[in-house]
Amino acid sequence: MGIKTSRRGFTLLIAVIFMSVMLSLGLALSSLGYKQEVLASSAIESQYAFYAADAALECALYADQQQNLFAYDENLSAATPTMTCDGSIPISATTLSHTLSQWVTTSRLSLDSGKRCADVTIYKPNGAGTNYLFSQGYDVACSVVASPGAARYVARGLEAQY
Repeated sequence: MGIKTSRRGFTLLIAVIFMSVMLSLGLALSSLGYKQEVLASSAIESQYAFYAADAALECALYADQQQNLFAYDENLSAATPTMTCDGSIPISATTLSHTLSQWVTTSRLSLDSGKRCADVTIYKPNGAGTNYLFSQGYDVACSVVASPGAARYVARGLEAQY
């Protein structure tokens, strides 16, 4: 008589190991897919913010170079210039600083039918010097930027000097 070996349960062990490996592979792929989706959606939102910043900067450049809207005013109590962009007036226009050497103004613009927002800051020297324009675009409406609460949004900035 020979020695009997028991092979019961061996197939079950192989099946459990195979299923564990397949489950691990499935979880790894789904995690990778989720990360790719988050990355792709943030890239799209970043593009919207960049386009808002670009549109606002182009409006400010046009208003300054073609309409001479932001020319330095000797009157230190002069009203803040108001530019129009995308067919609408700015939500706010504020003089941040008006001294004998430079005039700094900012405007908040609502773009893309109220879906996007941008802030434009204009630094104008008195006399000769470098004009500096900075535009920061957001991928959300101006109401969200004004009081964000827990909202998440993307901001991109552009500048022009001449």
